[in-house]
Amino acid sequence: MFLLRTERIEASTTREMVFILGKVELCGVNTSKLPVLAAEEMETLFRQAKDGDEAARERLVEGNLRLVLSVIQRFAGRGENADDLFQVGCVGLIKAIDNFDVAQNVRFSTYGVPMIIGEIRRYLRDNSAIRVSRSTRDTAYRVLQAREKLQREQQREPSVDQIARELDIPREEVVLAMDAVVDPVSLFEPIYSDGGDTVTVMDQVRDTKNTDEDWLERIALKEAMARLSPRERRILTLRFSDGKTQMEVSDEIGISQAQVSRLEKNAIKAIKKQI
Repeated sequence: MFLLRTERIEASTTREMVFILGKVELCGVNTSKLPVLAAEEMETLFRQAKDGDEAARERLVEGNLRLVLSVIQRFAGRGENADDLFQVGCVGLIKAIDNFDVAQNVRFSTYGVPMIIGEIRRYLRDNSAIRVSRSTRDTAYRVLQAREKLQREQQREPSVDQIARELDIPREEVVLAMDAVVDPVSLFEPIYSDGGDTVTVMDQVRDTKNTDEDWLERIALKEAMARLSPRERRILTLRFSDGKTQMEVSDEIGISQAQVSRLEKNAIKAIKKQI
């Protein structure tokens, strides 16, 4: 099997995949020359492989490596070794070949691509720096196994409710487990571009209230408040944090309303001068 046999292809300098002008070099092999199988040939090979013909199974793997190549390009730029991703994707491809039912009216690529993606995501999740609890991870594994089982049986993506019924657990647990192991997305991931400025995830989730300017103003306000007398700070706190009237403030601290008004104006004037 390509790259999975014991007689592996040796790379002269590096074992990384290089994407250049739409062509891919993997371990010194130009993958643009990989074989492509016709639909009729695929069906014949699948029937032979189901009958135990290892050579047919081998040809199916080699003839569908382009599926793996197309999938791993989606995971480019994550700092992962592309050659490792390719071999993990090959594992997903083999699982898809072994479990594909030719009797179902569905193309192999439609069934195989989600299997390859799932295998790569599982690999990335297991090697991620983000950790989740053991119980949640175990539930996530069970969810993924049930999902693959239902996918094989139905030849389509199962719903959350179907997975929950299969595992006999609440729907919420399925959702939480799947969310816990989902791949993290960079804030700078582009989500839209129309010839102009690219819109990133950060543009959609950024906090327009807590900006750098707001932080600087809060720091300046805190420093200006620190320069006030304890009585002035207390008056401003009662007036603008607690929302009390000048009369209520005067009753609480034991001075006249006129004094409260004067101290309040002087404190605000001092803060404006400091800012």
